[in-house]
Amino acid sequence: METLSLGIIAWIVIGGLAGWIAGKIKDSSQGFFGNILVGIVGGLLGGWLLSLLGFDAAGGGFWFSLLTAILGSVILLSILNAIKK
Repeated sequence: METLSLGIIAWIVIGGLAGWIAGKIKDSSQGFFGNILVGIVGGLLGGWLLSLLGFDAAGGGFWFSLLTAILGSVILLSILNAIKK
């Protein structure tokens, strides 16, 4: 069975949602494009971390990708907030 790959538009949408949700969790607003950037970078970070733990982050579909991006975005915002202090 072939797994579906998400396109670039889906990654931008997932990144935007993940960045926005992570901003709400961490009480940090990055603006529209900042949320997208935080979400996309957070998705990469979350996917990398989950792959280290043995999870198939690439083949999880929309919801797993969104949760992965939110996890990575929250971690990224935590690191950025720690650096700012």
